[in-house]
Amino acid sequence: MGPLSPARTMRLWGPRSLGVALGVFMTIGFALQLWGGPFQRRLPGLQLRQPWAPSLGPAVPSCPPRQRLVFLKTHKSGSSSVLNLLHRYGDQRGLRFALPARYQFGYPRLFQASWVKGYHPQGGGTQPPFHILCHHMRFNLKEVLQVMPSDSFFFSIVRDPAALARSAFSYYKSTSSAFRKAPSLAAFLANPRAFYRPGARGDHYARNLLWFDFGLPFPPEMRTKRGYSHLPGDPNPPALHVLPSGTGSRAHTLDPNALFPPAPPTADGHSQTPSPAALDLGSSSLVQWSLAWLDSVFDLVLVAEYFDESLVLLADALCWGLDDVVGFMHNAQAGSERGRNAVSDGGLTTEDRQLTARARVWNNLDWALYVHFNRSLWARIKQYGQGRLESAVAELRARREALAKHCLLGGEALDPKYITDRRFRPFQFGSGKVLGYALRSGLSLQEREECERLATPELQYKDKLDAKQFPPKVSLPFKTSKLLAP
Repeated sequence: MGPLSPARTMRLWGPRSLGVALGVFMTIGFALQLWGGPFQRRLPGLQLRQPWAPSLGPAVPSCPPRQRLVFLKTHKSGSSSVLNLLHRYGDQRGLRFALPARYQFGYPRLFQASWVKGYHPQGGGTQPPFHILCHHMRFNLKEVLQVMPSDSFFFSIVRDPAALARSAFSYYKSTSSAFRKAPSLAAFLANPRAFYRPGARGDHYARNLLWFDFGLPFPPEMRTKRGYSHLPGDPNPPALHVLPSGTGSRAHTLDPNALFPPAPPTADGHSQTPSPAALDLGSSSLVQWSLAWLDSVFDLVLVAEYFDESLVLLADALCWGLDDVVGFMHNAQAGSERGRNAVSDGGLTTEDRQLTARARVWNNLDWALYVHFNRSLWARIKQYGQGRLESAVAELRARREALAKHCLLGGEALDPKYITDRRFRPFQFGSGKVLGYALRSGLSLQEREECERLATPELQYKDKLDAKQFPPKVSLPFKTSKLLAP
């Protein structure tokens, strides 16, 4: 996206217009699928250098790189790999991260600006601006805009709910009461209501996890007494603001004074505006309304099954070099496959096809999200150019392979038992082993620094950034010096 202008503002609809707007949406079959305008930039730095040195971009960039970024890190969707490239990009350029006190922003509660380390509300003192917000949270746009500029580049990533369910069941089996009670994922999906209880501890991992992470409202029958689908401290359902048809991608500045996410009616059922959660769910109004809102907020949503293609589009949208988005897979479980074209059922056994179908039905809101953003991704690919994309993807993969051979012991991810350096040993959680990396010996100092950035897991990298932004205050003991005679 190019530089912002005053004309790039969001059109906010008043309460009386919302009813009319909804009627228009349903009449035209929900034509507002805002997939983005044409791309006018070219990827810099597509020439692979020998043997591993970063490729050189043009002397004069064709556009200024975007450096105000909000990444919604969804669970079990390849987001840790995206996080690593954001960590590296910001670390190398001295950008300032909006960091949690620990490793997540109060998840599974909705994000609050006060959870950002070093954040001071307006009038509470001066502070340097934040450049990147990228760690786990449940999305809450109004609070995000208290921390990040309204013209930040918003993006996220989604994954086929069937593949996500397989990964989540293994990873969160000890965390989700529903998964813990089920002997297998197949048994769970055969009769999920025998194990799943809305609002039970950790059970947001067991159904529509993407929808939950995006902070979207749930249909009435899915709401819980724990109130996850409500905005904390907001007694009234906010209106939903969307862009008018034909404006392309989010070509506007988000209004921090507006209330953004759709929310269910108040406890007494009264509402001043036609809240989407109050609509007939049989007509898919809530889903359509929510997808329109996401289109008005997010500049790009990556798709895990087309990860490399998504990275090329991300580099183009941010006006970054290809080297900025090349990296290794992080937080992958042994035996897992992010697999290209995983949405296809070809080659699957009858049992696998049945499990896939049941997972998509059970996670029906996530499936709607996935289908929507898969379509929008391919619309952008068409705009970008299929041939051009294939060349860039081939270059990215060649670059990744060269880096792996140069940096990594064995040239690939390893079982954690072979990783002796704790700086590179990923956090182990769930029933499967989380793979990591060990570095080759014989690297020069400069080479080792670059390889370390590529191989560092997300928790260790977050600690590194934390220490860099908030260096520990060391109080040295006062020592009296002995005066020497002249």
